[in-house]
Amino acid sequence: MSVNKDIKRVTTHVLQEMKMRGEKITMLTAYDFSMARILDESGVDVLLVGDSASNVMAGHETTLPITLDQMIYHGASVVRAVKRALVVVDLPFGSYQGNSRAALDSTIRIMKEAGAHAVKLEGGAEVQESIKRILSAGVPVMGHLGLTPQSIYKFGTYTVRAKEEAEAAKLLEDAELLQELGCFAIVLEKIPAKLAAKVAEKLWIPVIGIGAGGGVDGQVLVTHDMLGITKDFQPRFLRRYLDLFDSIRGAVNQYITDVRSRDFPSDKEQY
Repeated sequence: MSVNKDIKRVTTHVLQEMKMRGEKITMLTAYDFSMARILDESGVDVLLVGDSASNVMAGHETTLPITLDQMIYHGASVVRAVKRALVVVDLPFGSYQGNSRAALDSTIRIMKEAGAHAVKLEGGAEVQESIKRILSAGVPVMGHLGLTPQSIYKFGTYTVRAKEEAEAAKLLEDAELLQELGCFAIVLEKIPAKLAAKVAEKLWIPVIGIGAGGGVDGQVLVTHDMLGITKDFQPRFLRRYLDLFDSIRGAVNQYITDVRSRDFPSDKEQY
């Protein structure tokens, strides 16, 4: 897709400049061409092709089942729509943990086949070898700490993380490590607002929050949750800007009524 020369692409460097200016970063998830086009034209800074596609697009209970091939498919669909936003693709469960060579191979496939601009992975010190190897290939890496959904069976719950002093100290240590390794940004999910603000203040790289309060450098939400396409997920941190579930259902019900009553198509809607 050709890029309009008047449109300034968002890069990792642009995000760094935004943090330095105190300008908040906006990030939303995207999994398909049509939605990504709307989000990009709206001016969202970062589009995350999240493994949350496993939940909202495929109906799985967790993020674990989604495959690397599926993430590449979603990533390529989003990249084709984007002219401005930075596109970050999640490395799915099993594609990087405990094997830095596999992490690099997975990343190379995402960059070559999806055309992504960066990858995101979950964890701190335990995944540092994978991060080092990916960065050695020149690929930007976004970290993810706090509630890490790929480890849900280890935690056993989606409750707030790092409330205890030891876990909070480990999170801060991991955040500093990720910065030291060379990550360009970090997502903090579902942790106390005071801790998140402390992390954002300590680090020079951007910190993006989801359920991490307003003291961070930017915010991310799952688009389907924010637009009210999904109904059953209602955490405290989620603000619904629309109720598309009911709006779409109402439109579909009207379509069914119009077809059955022979109101659609009308004379003007025929050839």
